[in-house]
Amino acid sequence: MSNERPLDAPRESGDASQAPADVKRRRFLQSAAAAAALGATPHLHAQNAPPAAEPEAPSPAPAQAVRLDINGREYVLHIEPRVTLLDALRDYAGLTGTKKGCDRGQCGACTVLVEGRRINSCLTLAVMHEGQRITTVEGLASPSALSPVQRAFIARDAFQCGFCTPGQLCSATACLSEFAAGAASAATPDVRTRPAQLSDAEIRERMSGNLCRCGAYVNIVAAVRDAHTAGA
Repeated sequence: MSNERPLDAPRESGDASQAPADVKRRRFLQSAAAAAALGATPHLHAQNAPPAAEPEAPSPAPAQAVRLDINGREYVLHIEPRVTLLDALRDYAGLTGTKKGCDRGQCGACTVLVEGRRINSCLTLAVMHEGQRITTVEGLASPSALSPVQRAFIARDAFQCGFCTPGQLCSATACLSEFAAGAASAATPDVRTRPAQLSDAEIRERMSGNLCRCGAYVNIVAAVRDAHTAGA
């Protein structure tokens, strides 16, 4: 006679100990499923939430009349207060000799002279220079002759594509004026004293804020040296 119990036979009293384990496992799985469902609910709400309204852009400031003394002539420009001096020169005064390179004050292509001092016109506002004397590359030459710096640049072929040349010319003009006034530079051995001579090292340091992507630096230094010698 076989001792095997049929598959559909009722459990004997000895199998009763397995029932609590099965119940616990089912309850654990149910609890885990409920927890997972609750955890996903906030994510579903976040996906279905309507997009937040974008803030309205502020209205531009009204244009105002700005009087600028550029190359000895008065310009009355109707511009917003946030317009840079570079954009005012090019887009409103029509003086496109000043170039826009990096627009971050790093390349020097936008160099102009304000009261004889060189500045990056892309980093300053036009309204800040009312009543000040502004000189661009168009104002370096006289009606009858080029300036010494311009003549030296031509003689030394100190330009290639010419894009950076307006800024180079303005910067070189200010460089010579600064040296004549006794201003020291980072290349001056003793900044407490007047630099003895305008050496090539002095020129390179004083012109270091103007980049030439064509690499005409050797000729630029020679041109500045020639202009200094001619004016000495």
